Amino acid sequence: MLKQIEGSQAIATAVQMCRPEVISCYPITPQTHIVEALSAKVKAGELAPCEFINVESEFAALSVLIGSSAAGARSYTATASQGLLFMAEAVYNAAGMGLPIVMTIGNRAIGAPINIWNDHSDSMALRDAGWIQLYAESNQEAVDLHIQAFLLAEELGCPVMVCVDGFLLTHAFEQVDLPEQEQVDGFVPPFEPQQVLDPAEPVSIGSMVGPAAFFEVKYLAHEKQLRALEVIPRIQGEFCKAFGRSSGGLVTPYRTEDAETVVVGLGSVNGTLQDVVDELRDSGHKIGSIKITSFRPFPFEALREACGPAANVISLEKNLAPGLGGVMAGNIRHALEGRSVNVRTVIAGIGGRPITKRSVGEMLLAFSERGLDEPHFLDLDWDVIDRELERQHERRRSGPTAANVLSDIGRQRGAVT
Repeated sequence: MLKQIEGSQAIATAVQMCRPEVISCYPITPQTHIVEALSAKVKAGELAPCEFINVESEFAALSVLIGSSAAGARSYTATASQGLLFMAEAVYNAAGMGLPIVMTIGNRAIGAPINIWNDHSDSMALRDAGWIQLYAESNQEAVDLHIQAFLLAEELGCPVMVCVDGFLLTHAFEQVDLPEQEQVDGFVPPFEPQQVLDPAEPVSIGSMVGPAAFFEVKYLAHEKQLRALEVIPRIQGEFCKAFGRSSGGLVTPYRTEDAETVVVGLGSVNGTLQDVVDELRDSGHKIGSIKITSFRPFPFEALREACGPAANVISLEKNLAPGLGGVMAGNIRHALEGRSVNVRTVIAGIGGRPITKRSVGEMLLAFSERGLDEPHFLDLDWDVIDRELERQHERRRSGPTAANVLSDIGRQRGAVT
């Protein structure tokens, strides 16, 4: 059924159709609309049987779900930014215990300074916690990935994050094809847990493990991620047959067959990248793009194949690892090891800064003419940076850097006006 709907409401509807039995959450922007909608559905009896549990923190939310999932209930939550970091210990525990929890991440920058807008610093911070990470390009894909996520998590015995760009998707109204309940029921069967805490058959889950076994247990979590590289595409194919559209998978190449340069991105920026590719193709430039949907596990072989004959690969990242640059670029270099390929990092969209077609197009043209520094910072105001560095050099102390930068930018805009 086609419906003009806010992204968060569409995600809540998709989660509802997957029939979770326990939802536990703590509100934090920009995911709050999702769990608000689900709480209303539970209260109205539209989602039953399901227990909606209000808690005092994000750590408590995931801790509750560790208990409910271990007891055999299909379990769901959502969070963002500092909320994800607050539950970090439980994030690792859920994966280490092999619990098939599904969690939406409304991607949002991590402070300080405080920022509620979108980048990928939150989910990237926990990329190696043992969860599968799927990134949605659109609200349609966000709906579809949540439906696939429950099936994926429960088949592998592994928790799944579905990462959705905050505000850009969660609060955007788009036309979304919402499936019928019967379709979802036919695709996502009732939950049959692989392990259950049962007083009649007592076992220990998450027990103390010393050096004699810890390494092996961790390797088995790694092996589970490797199996996911086969399961994710299979579930995508099954979804396509059941719902009549292709959504999800590992990677999606766009006009890469003869591309000399390929841009790789995560999430909603891929729509912008494809528009830029089309415009540059019209003017004779052999440019392509690749959308990575599965960042964990990282699709090394699929990405290598998707890059085709490209001599240049640009990793466009909405995350900055201080002292390093980009995280995804290192994974891409690993995937292309042995090939003569020039991989460059472009850091963009930090703290919600718009990534425009104009900026991306100019960056790609500049790269083709003279190359890029490594890493390259898209639309960074170097004049502001230089002034603040000069202030810090003149007066060495812990100072109000954020306030200084805001003041400089305000003066600049006033002068332009």
